[in-house]
Amino acid sequence: MFKVASTRLLVAALFAAAFLLPGPQAIAAESWTVAQLMQALGKHRSGQATFQERKYLAVLDQPVESSGELRFQAPDRLEKITLKPRPESMILEGNNLSVTRGKKQFNVRLSDYGEVAGFIDSIRATLAGDRETLERSYALHLAGNAERWTLTLLPRDTRMAEVVTRINIAGTRGLLREIEILQADGDRSVMAIAAMGPAR
Repeated sequence: MFKVASTRLLVAALFAAAFLLPGPQAIAAESWTVAQLMQALGKHRSGQATFQERKYLAVLDQPVESSGELRFQAPDRLEKITLKPRPESMILEGNNLSVTRGKKQFNVRLSDYGEVAGFIDSIRATLAGDRETLERSYALHLAGNAERWTLTLLPRDTRMAEVVTRINIAGTRGLLREIEILQADGDRSVMAIAAMGPAR
């Protein structure tokens, strides 16, 4: 059975996909706000990026590293394609999540996993630039300016907080540079993102 804990890596990928495209470049640094960030993100319908991720696990002395591609296609298709160290794909479309690892494939309905569905709804709200919906699930804190900002998401729902306690998203204007997820069990992941332009 597909475990909820296994979706933590997908959460990182999907949040990254929500922020992987550059937004308008004419906004003054001193006026950068959450509203402007959401507006910039909501204007893009698709995109792709490469990622390099490090997972810091309490049971290991060294971080686990992986790399691959992220893709988004409006309105609701999100993909994480891991190329190294071994091939793996996670594809979310509508209410369905498909995970392929080698010859094994898992298919689940997000509605069967309340806390995960909450994460995904928030991601879709971000892609749509729907700040109101996003703030129903997270407290948002934006620091810095347009050239160097950090958006912190703090889960409001206790079930979400039992999986992830904080998400730190760093970027320049409308372009994501890094996403860090801190888990409730003390583990964390850091993903560096490099935009590739419109999705194929």
